[in-house]
Amino acid sequence: MSDDPRDGIERATRAQLMSRLRVGILAAASGGLLLLCLPNMLRDWELYEPAWAQVVAYLMLAGVLGVEAVLVVRGRLWPAAWRWPAVGVVVLASVVSYTALPYGHAASAGDWIFGQATWVGLVVLLSRPLPVPLAFLGLHWSIALGNMLLSTDVDRTMVLRFATGSVGVIGYPLCMAVTAAAFRGIARAAAAAKWETEQVAVAEAAAVESHRRRQQRFTDLDLTALPLLEGLARGRLDPADPRVRHDCAIEAARMRRLFAEVDHVPNQLLHELRHCADVADRKGVLVELDARGQWPDLPLPVRRDLTEAPLTVLATAESWARVTVVGSPDLVCVNVLADCGPVELPRPAAPGVRLDAFHTEERLWVEVRWQATASPR
Repeated sequence: MSDDPRDGIERATRAQLMSRLRVGILAAASGGLLLLCLPNMLRDWELYEPAWAQVVAYLMLAGVLGVEAVLVVRGRLWPAAWRWPAVGVVVLASVVSYTALPYGHAASAGDWIFGQATWVGLVVLLSRPLPVPLAFLGLHWSIALGNMLLSTDVDRTMVLRFATGSVGVIGYPLCMAVTAAAFRGIARAAAAAKWETEQVAVAEAAAVESHRRRQQRFTDLDLTALPLLEGLARGRLDPADPRVRHDCAIEAARMRRLFAEVDHVPNQLLHELRHCADVADRKGVLVELDARGQWPDLPLPVRRDLTEAPLTVLATAESWARVTVVGSPDLVCVNVLADCGPVELPRPAAPGVRLDAFHTEERLWVEVRWQATASPR
């Protein structure tokens, strides 16, 4: 079975378009079986040899229509595994009926299955391409023709009766089969249009979300980087001041992280940490980055809390820093060890994120840990 979602849309659209057509054909087939075939069979009961064969054929067709009624109520098409056995049941019912019909009675009132089997077969094959129901109609017509030709007293009247009866027996179901084929073309076009509409809607939603995230990134920059840039531009801040240089390094790391957040990479957390480490590397700090384990894709707020303290330490480091990331499906730890003095570390805000720090005279060790919260039972 194809995994293309467009195939699923086409099947659903075709089922929706053909639902009323199926109900109409089912009603015609069921009405004909009850109101026409049953009275004709009972009226000519003594004609059949043996009569019970007609009862078996009648029940076989009724069983196929019963399955179709259940499928229509449930809004489903015939499964592929059921379709051909059902067609075989209809063909077998036709053969059984004609074995009990004396020669010379083809297309007569007693030949109730001549016009009924075509509708029941069409019920099963309605969703198939047009050549398939055509082949079935031809097979059923050939069975009836064979019964007539085996008669020893074929006359002009019998041939004319069979020919005129064939017009309605084949013609009306054929019209329905052509209509179903047209519906398949309409469904294919409607499914293509629906797919294009959904793709446009998805693209628009993605554009809206991208714009929202872009605005949020600009807002984050306005809160931290913009005041620093304004202070430098207006001369209120001295670029030679170690504190100002420290703040600039932190904001540069945050900007690199913000830019990295829009990249599509397999491991977003490591990607953002590498960009934070790149800022420290550009100012001469030797940075080692090591990762162990596998962890799931983390939400943006969690990633920001896991990287905020490390980027602050990396921006403050004097000559070297080591970053280690250890993860599992429900736990991620980011450890940073660097030669820097005490710094003010932002506290995590995302649920499940915890910050620990330990400082000596020459080194600062920081660990940010994310622990997946247990789902409520």
